[in-house]
Amino acid sequence: MNAKKVYRLYRELGLQLRNKTPKRLVKAKLRILTVVGTYSRLSPVVDPRFSYRGEDVVATLDRACRKIGYPKTIRVDNGSGSAVMGSRHRTGPDIR
Repeated sequence: MNAKKVYRLYRELGLQLRNKTPKRLVKAKLRILTVVGTYSRLSPVVDPRFSYRGEDVVATLDRACRKIGYPKTIRVDNGSGSAVMGSRHRTGPDIR
């Protein structure tokens, strides 16, 4: 039934028109933090989430580093490394 017919029928029956609000679909982007060794291609961390805060990234990297050891350098790809750069320690790895 189209909108004009619905309107006509409601008016004839003396009914109040429904306020139909459009349904908004929430499309949350899935973010995946992937840590890959440059030479060994070992991937100790593949962590999917809907949102990442800087603290989450640092905690995930700390868990991985405790398991496999701390790297000399970290290369940040596809995005700003501000979450990692802002929280690294003075004696931590170089970030490129």
